[in-house]
Amino acid sequence: MRSMPRSDAVASDVVRRPTLLNSCAMAATAKEAQYRIGYPFLARDSRVIALDAAADAVVCAAARRDWSGTARFFTVDATTPGDGNGSAPDAALRTCDGATSLLSTELADADVAVMVASAHGGDTAAVVGRRCVEQRVMTAGVVLTDTGEHVNEAVLALRPYAMVLVLSREEEDFLDLLTALRV
Repeated sequence: MRSMPRSDAVASDVVRRPTLLNSCAMAATAKEAQYRIGYPFLARDSRVIALDAAADAVVCAAARRDWSGTARFFTVDATTPGDGNGSAPDAALRTCDGATSLLSTELADADVAVMVASAHGGDTAAVVGRRCVEQRVMTAGVVLTDTGEHVNEAVLALRPYAMVLVLSREEEDFLDLLTALRV
């Protein structure tokens, strides 16, 4: 009798069953719950940044909602040049209630930055994106396409700096992205 390789011997002991239509329902049972990894929900320290005036209205509307994490919502007011030593440029930010801050300060303890733009905002996307790269902050970009303008400029500006880039016609898509990012 010929001996079987170990992997074939193990494979022959496995009973193959077809995937059942109710497999997902079975995964939700208490019996299957014992195999789940208990991982606590951790909200992110997020910064949501409007890059232009059209995005400002959407970001400020989102800021009025109740979020689970320590999200802060801003609009870029102005950009400042880098320090000349290779440092990324900085930006002056404004909250929806008018308070001001610097982008570099806000990103110091951030986990994720979500940049929101309409057809404009290309120059500010590069400033915010470079600063996020320098400070090692995960990025996402949202381009609002319902403004009636061509959005190619905003897409091209955000693409190099956004790990995730969403073109959104609906404000709900933007809110869903914030929820998925655990803002």
